[in-house]
Amino acid sequence: MRVFLLARHGQSELNVRGVVNGDPALDRGLSERGREEARKLGGQVAAVGIDVCVLTRFPRTHETADLAFGSRPVPRVVEPLLDDIDIGQLEGSTLAEYRAWKRERARSEPFPDGESLDAAARRYADAFERLLARDETVILVIAHEIPVRYAVNGAAGSNDLDGPTHDIANATPYVFDEPGLARAVARMRELAA
Repeated sequence: MRVFLLARHGQSELNVRGVVNGDPALDRGLSERGREEARKLGGQVAAVGIDVCVLTRFPRTHETADLAFGSRPVPRVVEPLLDDIDIGQLEGSTLAEYRAWKRERARSEPFPDGESLDAAARRYADAFERLLARDETVILVIAHEIPVRYAVNGAAGSNDLDGPTHDIANATPYVFDEPGLARAVARMRELAA
């Protein structure tokens, strides 16, 4: 049986400051708490034979993997399609400002000079489809809250990619079998069409 473990990175410095970040070049890495969460993730998956770890271009995902695996040799690949949402001009805004902007607009409307939530959902569906096409049996993905949330809710058949599960714990693996991840892909495509 193929297994996909999807995890959000450990708490970041920008999470602590309540600042949104969709540009990998502006990532500030993990907080001290995030580093501890990353080490705990390593303990949670220590008994699992992980064939490959898939990361985004954001340093916080790489730092999470470094701390989770320590000297354990796990091959890594970068999948840019799993990067956090490109929020354009909202880069560096507070989480409250970001949420207020989102509340007032449809999912199909792009962030100023960025992408829309629907476009991101389609991108995430493409990324997960690429994972499904890989040969490895056990794949750990260390990405961001939104792609994990969309996959969890999509696999459950929710009519809302943002719920019912909204808050995704840092550095906690969410387990999918192959049919579950395929359901998530189909639902993401359907809701973001």
